[in-house]
Amino acid sequence: MSPIADRYRKHADAFEAKVAGTPPDAWERPSPCEGWTARDVVRHIVDMHAVMVRPLGQQLSPAPSVDEDPLSAFKSARGDVERLLNDDEVAATEITSPAGSMTVENHVDRVVSDDMVLHGWDLARATNQDDTMDQDDVDRIWAGTSALPPQLLDQMRTPGAFGPGVVVFGPEVKVPGDAPLQARLLGMIGRDPHWTPPS
Repeated sequence: MSPIADRYRKHADAFEAKVAGTPPDAWERPSPCEGWTARDVVRHIVDMHAVMVRPLGQQLSPAPSVDEDPLSAFKSARGDVERLLNDDEVAATEITSPAGSMTVENHVDRVVSDDMVLHGWDLARATNQDDTMDQDDVDRIWAGTSALPPQLLDQMRTPGAFGPGVVVFGPEVKVPGDAPLQARLLGMIGRDPHWTPPS
């Protein structure tokens, strides 16, 4: 198993556990992503899995919708992406993405794999689960994100810059410099680390 496939599987396992841990009456609760419910967070992750297979001329396998069964929808979508990563030839295929040319496995790693870490926090916060991110992931994502040129960060905060309806990061939330790194990372990507569901 490649390091990328291994990292994807770890992130998918963690996200799946949060989906499975969501109480049936919690799916319509608001999330830290403005305008999104807990169900919408899972919908976004499933949709991003569809984006991973699309450059290969593929679609996600038939499965229950996120409205019908969020857990089954996610399990099916991750299975499709894992099949790509488990095929060495497919994983090494060069595709064109909004961020430029890259291999299928790098596309998965740079987009949906880390997306599950960040949106896992959203889902956990919305549904009162443990929202602690893996420290290695926090360190790695912080290092990569904080090193981005300011103009690229501005572009990532611009709705639609990477496609219709796509918002990569929200406006930065100011967090004290001595706050834990997870809180600073969340602030950088546009989350209030102290957000709680409205009562």
